[in-house]
Amino acid sequence: MKEIGIIVAMDEEREAIVNIMKEVKVEQIYNLRFLRGTIQGKKCIVVKSGVGKVNAARTTQVMLQNFEIQYVINVGAGGSINGMLNIGDVLIGKEVIQHDFDITAFGHSKGYITGIGNSIICNRELVGQLEKMIQNIPERSYQIKLGIIATGDIFCTEGWMKDKIRAKFNADVVDMECAAIAQVCYLDAVPFIVVRAISDTPNGKNASTFGENLKLASKRCANLLMLALGDDFFGQGVNS
Repeated sequence: MKEIGIIVAMDEEREAIVNIMKEVKVEQIYNLRFLRGTIQGKKCIVVKSGVGKVNAARTTQVMLQNFEIQYVINVGAGGSINGMLNIGDVLIGKEVIQHDFDITAFGHSKGYITGIGNSIICNRELVGQLEKMIQNIPERSYQIKLGIIATGDIFCTEGWMKDKIRAKFNADVVDMECAAIAQVCYLDAVPFIVVRAISDTPNGKNASTFGENLKLASKRCANLLMLALGDDFFGQGVNS
């Protein structure tokens, strides 16, 4: 039976996932610790990639080459660049882009990647199932929305950068990994989705805000993942 691959960047994000897993066993490949177990009875593997696009892409490829993966979920914290998203809100990615990829010198738009395009669409079936599921979640104190995530190898702190990325890509959240993970999954024909909870908003002081809210964001992602995997139909027969 294929397993569900879960990729995070940081210890706090991994800990939140491990807390909802059962029967956890460790398997090490290179310097990566793959934690195999079950969530709501479904076989899963969680691994911490480390921060940034290269770490994320490398970890994704190692996972896909060494395990039979049904689909990949990237979860973790993200920065809000949409004024309607606040600390603790959750965003399910509809599509992802790399805001720092730039071959405009050759006539392409910012973010365009040769052989990939301007963005990568997250698996529509999985996103659609999550969208239906959140409509049935009881009343809560935070939002869960769908949107666009912009990835780059920079922890965005400046308000002008936030505004520039928002205006250019109509993005809602910034992070440092998900579009790299999506690119590897796209090239390997493995379904991919991403869930990000808001830990901060770029404003010149958000490095400390990120640290204060990382555990909250990690737990919100884990809670949504547990609800999704508790649905017997979630991800069944999904196509890339």
